[in-house]
Amino acid sequence: MAATDIAIPPLRPAADYQAFLDEGKFMLLKPRKGGAPFFYPRLAAPRTGDRDLEWVPASGRGTVYSVTIVSQKPPAPNHNVVLVDLEEGPRLMSRVIGIEPTAVRIGMAVKAKIEQVDGQGVLFFEPAE
Repeated sequence: MAATDIAIPPLRPAADYQAFLDEGKFMLLKPRKGGAPFFYPRLAAPRTGDRDLEWVPASGRGTVYSVTIVSQKPPAPNHNVVLVDLEEGPRLMSRVIGIEPTAVRIGMAVKAKIEQVDGQGVLFFEPAE
């Protein structure tokens, strides 16, 4: 078999990330040779362009950086949208569940919680204890 005949599996960062969530795992990509984890999953590390990446488990711990309340017409419930600074460094958008939307505060410690929604894993956060 020639080197050109070797099948290399395609890199599918977004699909792999979703597959991990579907299994109940919160994972981040990071460069193998050092460097910080990053979010959103992509083919190359931000700033460096490094493509030698690996999946690592996220701690799930973070802090609310920003929050807004989305008001909807009844009967749809209001909900929050937050930016969370993860302990590992990246910032991502999600929701804090398990408390009233208006109870979420900037600086609040939160922890990741994966829930199944319509058959797919979805990353939410809840207040840390």
